[in-house]
Amino acid sequence: MIGNKTTHRTVDGVRIPGTWRHAFIRNGDTHFLTDLFIYADGLIDCWELVTLEEFQDKLRSGWVATTLPDGAKASAFELADWTFSEPHSHLTPDLLVAEIRDTIDQLNGRPDSTGRCLAAVDTFLADRTEENRAAARNAFLAIPISQRLYALGDMDSKDWPLRVLVAGPGGETYIPAEGPITQEDYDSAVAYFEERARWAAERATRVPADGPVTSFAPAIKLYHTYPSKPVGAPGFRGLRNDYPAPIVVGGVSYPSAAHAYWALSVADPEVRTAIATAETHAAARKCATAAAQREGWQHARTAVMAALLRAKYDQHPDLAEILLATNDATVIYDDADSGFWGDNAGRGRNWAGRLLELVRSELQAQRAGIAAL
Repeated sequence: MIGNKTTHRTVDGVRIPGTWRHAFIRNGDTHFLTDLFIYADGLIDCWELVTLEEFQDKLRSGWVATTLPDGAKASAFELADWTFSEPHSHLTPDLLVAEIRDTIDQLNGRPDSTGRCLAAVDTFLADRTEENRAAARNAFLAIPISQRLYALGDMDSKDWPLRVLVAGPGGETYIPAEGPITQEDYDSAVAYFEERARWAAERATRVPADGPVTSFAPAIKLYHTYPSKPVGAPGFRGLRNDYPAPIVVGGVSYPSAAHAYWALSVADPEVRTAIATAETHAAARKCATAAAQREGWQHARTAVMAALLRAKYDQHPDLAEILLATNDATVIYDDADSGFWGDNAGRGRNWAGRLLELVRSELQAQRAGIAAL
């Protein structure tokens, strides 16, 4: 299961998604508790990048250890050292490889062993032949035994309905102590899946109570530009904070929202005046960064920028229409000078883009007659 454990590596500018899991690597006479990094392209980092086949060699050699000898040394690097006493491992080499194969499928958005099993079960329920049952049973047993309990995502029933369904009346599950499956148990398992199918069909038709989770409009990117004067049809360039759209804030006129931002950031009123009359945004920024900053500015700057953007789009309805036309698209804002305001190829925080989305939502609320409390 990947969960929230996501990472990546970059190869020739391409981002390869990955995840990690704990493991022991035996180096010399010490077992080091470490992480295996597993990537979507099938490579595994076990202190070096290897293919899945090479990883199996690492398992066979004991470099990646699933057997922990009594009395062996162990280390969590600078965190702790200890000696194993009556250790018990939950993994075998085959089980670890099977789990990693599933992880690679998940990273690629492909059905893993659980997905393939559930698909086979659907086929059986639609056409209940013994051939289809056998296929479903084989698919179920192909799920790593450590993952079978989670196959249905139901921690009350666990995998009981699955193992009963694929065994069939009179059949036996992979748990010998359960004995032959009774007709009553089998009927209960079938009823479980029929109810599950009804619930899934109902869920698919539900309208989210608070609207969609993700945007349906394509993301837009506001590339870093150096506008010198307004144009008749600026398009998305008009959404840049440094686009020359004069705004009046506190009785002072500024050539752009960016000018106003930099002017308000400095403590000296005379410097503010110089910034407000700077020819370009770049000159305004240079002047501001050379001056003393207002106390508490770093904590107030997002609120200030939000207010300036509201003023910009209130005072320039034509630009507000451009912003509204982006619908609910994610706004990706490039800022070569700031990793705080810019997305910058995923390395920045994109606050400028996020605030544009906020102001857009406020404009949409005004247009719909929805008053904010």
